[in-house]
Amino acid sequence: MGFSSGKKIFLKLWLINLGLAAAGFLHALGNNDNTNRPLVIYGIKGPSAVGIIRLFEEAPTISGFNVRVEALAQADLMAARFISGEAKVGILPPNMAAKIASSGRDIRAAAVIGGGMLSLLGADPAIRSIGDLKGKTVEVAGQGATPDYVFRKILKSHGIDPERDLTLGYSLAYPEIAQSLIAGKISIALLPEPFATMALAGKSELNSVADIQEEWANAGSRGGQSGGNYPMTLLVVDGAFADANPLAVAEIMAAVKNSIEWVCAFPEEAGILVEKHDLGLRSAVITSAIPKSNYIFIPAMEARPSLEELFKVFLEYAPVSIGGALPADRFYLK
Repeated sequence: MGFSSGKKIFLKLWLINLGLAAAGFLHALGNNDNTNRPLVIYGIKGPSAVGIIRLFEEAPTISGFNVRVEALAQADLMAARFISGEAKVGILPPNMAAKIASSGRDIRAAAVIGGGMLSLLGADPAIRSIGDLKGKTVEVAGQGATPDYVFRKILKSHGIDPERDLTLGYSLAYPEIAQSLIAGKISIALLPEPFATMALAGKSELNSVADIQEEWANAGSRGGQSGGNYPMTLLVVDGAFADANPLAVAEIMAAVKNSIEWVCAFPEEAGILVEKHDLGLRSAVITSAIPKSNYIFIPAMEARPSLEELFKVFLEYAPVSIGGALPADRFYLK
């Protein structure tokens, strides 16, 4: 026996409502998937972004996000974006990240992606070691930043008072220091890569006065606790973002690690990309500098001892620069 007209209409309406409900359910799933949510991975123009240059060429595939990679002009702009909450993933000097965290902003250190890469260069053959610096003027790259305080700790470990026994100059930017060494306007300088490589390539009379990375390690045996390298660049993530998107953060970290490994394996290709993506550095210089630039990937929990050793130096010379205390456990992404 067939359905009556009323029953047919009821069945038709029921099927329509079922279809609408199914469509709504699928739409909700799509919204939860967040497939169209934008995410910017921020770098900083200059050497600190070289390790992630592969991501500029090909943005990583991250579950639930449309990713682009952008380089900011300087670290202060990067810090401002984390403070405002706009930035979710980026790179910062360790002391800046620690200071932001101390202010109550929940940001986490995800990994150290750049280690010590400083060179002490001189044109005077009579200056052959740290001990020969007494009475001299040394131009230092980065007043109040990691190079400054690493150098001060090394001087102190040699019994040299940086305030009385020599003069530290801070008037020149990194590229200007390299050019001034080449031109003979200054005779001794502390420089990071790739600017040290740039200076050495421009003036054959320049020589390395001391291995700063080795000196940092040796400072531990002269009364400190260093014993290893000092971190210079951190991969940082917004805390709330990390808590809500653990898979995405894991994928970002894997992509950054892969880029760093690629850069170290293919310095010539990396140099080409650095110039192509306008990081402010020439391809040939970067290619020569990469083997000496200490691009690394160490997860934050593993790197915590080296970070805290560096932070203790900041506490000694400029406590306010990291917020007056060592970062809490939460600072280190687990």
